[in-house]
Amino acid sequence: MKKFILITILLAVAATAVFLIFKFKPSKQVIDKETTLTPRNLYLELRENGVVNPRNRLEVKSSFNGRIEKILVNEGDKIKKGQIIILMSSSERASMVDAARTISEQEYEKYQNIYKPTPIIAYMDGFIILRQKEPGHDVSSNEVILAMADDLIVKAYIDETDLRYIKKGIRTKMYLDAYPDENFEGIVEHISYESKLLNNVNVYEIRIKPLKKPKAFKSGMTVTVMIIAEFKKNAPAIANTFISEIGDTKTVTVKTGNINKPTLEKREIKTGISDGIFTEILSGLNQDETVVTFKPVKEKN
Repeated sequence: MKKFILITILLAVAATAVFLIFKFKPSKQVIDKETTLTPRNLYLELRENGVVNPRNRLEVKSSFNGRIEKILVNEGDKIKKGQIIILMSSSERASMVDAARTISEQEYEKYQNIYKPTPIIAYMDGFIILRQKEPGHDVSSNEVILAMADDLIVKAYIDETDLRYIKKGIRTKMYLDAYPDENFEGIVEHISYESKLLNNVNVYEIRIKPLKKPKAFKSGMTVTVMIIAEFKKNAPAIANTFISEIGDTKTVTVKTGNINKPTLEKREIKTGISDGIFTEILSGLNQDETVVTFKPVKEKN
């Protein structure tokens, strides 16, 4: 019984195949689109992920254990080198002042005037990017009270295979993930001399100085960095859809001969720069030649 069912299925499949063979003729190629070499401005663009970081980050700590009396700055405040930003009491001063307060307000004022709090000053020009403690907190000498930066830049990592396109001084365009509709320009100011291994790929850190900082520019923000690696003006090009690629070989189909009886010729070409939509043709195709693509059509008997 099983053998009979199997034979029945095979016969049905064979009958279907015979029907399809006779129902349709073999596929025929019909020209779909035509084009010729056209001068275009092409550029190769690298797109990398970056992060907003301080160029120099300085953590502000006390040199002794004690209590924070006052913090004179807030996050975002610009400060000058030598400016007093924190007033600290040592543990001993805090104990004496607290004890005096229990006696009287007059005694408290007396101790406040005799034993002044210790000022902590800024050691560079910049602005506050982090306020981690508040007045009244007891801190040790290794605890961060504030963090400041001299400037904010963008750091990105470039694959070693793309490093040849990166030079100091080239312009970049950048977009903040937080504000994708706003773009700003930058300039590459540093390329590291030592690589790092990220995801098993050798990469090099580049630092980009924003030429104009966008609103709400903050440390830690994610940035999309776009770098024009290569540019060619008026390059002879065709759309990528006309190019076939097998391995390292690239070909196009060229239509030659008269209009009524054209001849189709597959021809190997050499390509140059591509922007992902159009590709420069270096050789294999003349200016006045027509390149075509096809669409498959099946005709009924």
